[in-house]
Amino acid sequence: MMTHAMKTRFAAVAMTLAAILGTGAAFAQSVDPDKYVPLPQGFADDLAPNAVHDERVRQYLYPKRVLWTSEKGVKNPELLMKPVLGQTSTAIMGDESQACVLSDGGGVLLDMGCEIHGSFRIEARHLVPGKSSNGQNVKVRVRFGESVDEANAEVGEKGAINEHSTRDQIVSVPWLGAIECGESAFRFVRLDLVDSDSKLIIDSARAVFIYRDIPRLGQFRSSDERLNKVWDVCARTVHLTMQQYVFEGAKRDRLVWYGDFTPQTMTALRVFGDSKVLRDTLGIYARETWPLPKWMNGMPNYSLWWLITIGDLYRHTGDPELVSEQWDYVKGLVQQLLMHVDEKGCGSFPTPFLDWPTNDNRPALDSGTHAMFVLGFERVAEMAQVVKDEATQKLAEETVARLKKYTPSNVGNKQAAALLELAGLEREGESNVETLAKGGAKGFSTFYGYYMLEALSLGGQDQVALDVTRDYWGAMIDVGATTFWEDFDLEWLKNAGRIDEATPEGLESLHGDRGAYCYVGLRHSLCHGWASGPAAWMSAHVLGVTPIEPGFKKARVKPFLGDLEWVEGSVPTPYGLIEVRAEKGPNGEVKTQVKAPKEIEIVTP
Repeated sequence: MMTHAMKTRFAAVAMTLAAILGTGAAFAQSVDPDKYVPLPQGFADDLAPNAVHDERVRQYLYPKRVLWTSEKGVKNPELLMKPVLGQTSTAIMGDESQACVLSDGGGVLLDMGCEIHGSFRIEARHLVPGKSSNGQNVKVRVRFGESVDEANAEVGEKGAINEHSTRDQIVSVPWLGAIECGESAFRFVRLDLVDSDSKLIIDSARAVFIYRDIPRLGQFRSSDERLNKVWDVCARTVHLTMQQYVFEGAKRDRLVWYGDFTPQTMTALRVFGDSKVLRDTLGIYARETWPLPKWMNGMPNYSLWWLITIGDLYRHTGDPELVSEQWDYVKGLVQQLLMHVDEKGCGSFPTPFLDWPTNDNRPALDSGTHAMFVLGFERVAEMAQVVKDEATQKLAEETVARLKKYTPSNVGNKQAAALLELAGLEREGESNVETLAKGGAKGFSTFYGYYMLEALSLGGQDQVALDVTRDYWGAMIDVGATTFWEDFDLEWLKNAGRIDEATPEGLESLHGDRGAYCYVGLRHSLCHGWASGPAAWMSAHVLGVTPIEPGFKKARVKPFLGDLEWVEGSVPTPYGLIEVRAEKGPNGEVKTQVKAPKEIEIVTP
């Protein structure tokens, strides 16, 4: 909702732009009222009421490598990597010497260099229509892939799909014109002429990179380049999912799933800071799409995750308006959740869900869900103080006390153990942290990996968490990942190839022959926001910056170096950056330098 100050500011901007552009100036709508964009004269009066501003930008990218060409029908494929003017011309339209030429059903496979989000554009200098052409055009099959094997696959082969985004399509490239297809997330693009009797002289074949132009305010660097790469890949992964709203997967599902959202939110806050797209996705989009008594995404656990994530967003931003905007919904959700806390103080749902690897383990599902009830009502109690709702605060605190009297077992499951540790629930026997540390990265998942790392640190096992980050997320980078995946298991690496090359004979496809549940084979998303959690964890526990009071009004700086020689970086806050550098001296003593805005009180050990 636009405040009075915002309306006043917008009116002043509008008057200024109208004076510059003339009386015909009008403005495209935007989800951000501070970012209305003027439409040009001659269009403004007619189009402005129907125009919506896209806050994303477009950049053209040329391929970095030609990975494969067909045995015949391809000339000069290397020229596809050379930037050109980007406008076809009749001056040289028939010249085949300075262009890539496809004929006789030829095809090429292109590597963009890393995973991106966007579309693909083909511009034709000249062509010869084939038997299936309708007029002056040539039919080209375009296949996107997050892996080489996916770009080479037929629809239906090893789980290859055309859902959520079309990865396999036939387009008609016009004479002296261009065609653009997508959107999706991809690294590899394969082009094949459909008709063997056609010819296509390509002026350019390039990706259209579509993204939000948001700077990385948060940074992380250390003496371990492997950890630095993990941080960078985490940041890239979540950036590609921040589109119109925040998707959970840039290729698939391209939907807002609120159970997946906490790791994405924490990484986005630590890398990019507070943003309108995060708030809109968690706020107005959530409330209007899933009004009570609906559960978020139709899943009770996801409504709990939404509640926890809103609380975490408040802890980071310290913005009371954020809480006020959600409060009526929060209070309604509280009453709905209380119906699922029994007389023993056990919080549960008839059909609980944590993540896919635990979906067949009902005891783990129940234990983890109970811990989520504790975490959710703790957030409610904190937010109730902000809006001075003493009745709801008391109700939430009493509910937390009831819930904590019931302490389920982690049943040897790392997902359940992580949530129980974060909720402060412990039983006799093997501790939650012992369960998490056992076997290192064995039993980790990309989604719950964030909570596992956080719980290890809470239990004093930062070095184990460092090692797991290297072993688990680093292993994906080792086999060609430039973004992190929907799921991953170290066992998948046995007898498997890489994702950035065609799987050699005798090996299995790491993308096509692995996966389970909803991510079997090539359907598997290789750019999933929930997998980005290590960046948030490294910022909070290795760089060591955490808020003591909401909005970082008071912050603790306590770096953990473990086997690292040094670490440095920055954390965005509502007041500006907290910058930290910590390094070991000759005697092993860690010296820490901190630079912070004057509004923030820094607490160090």
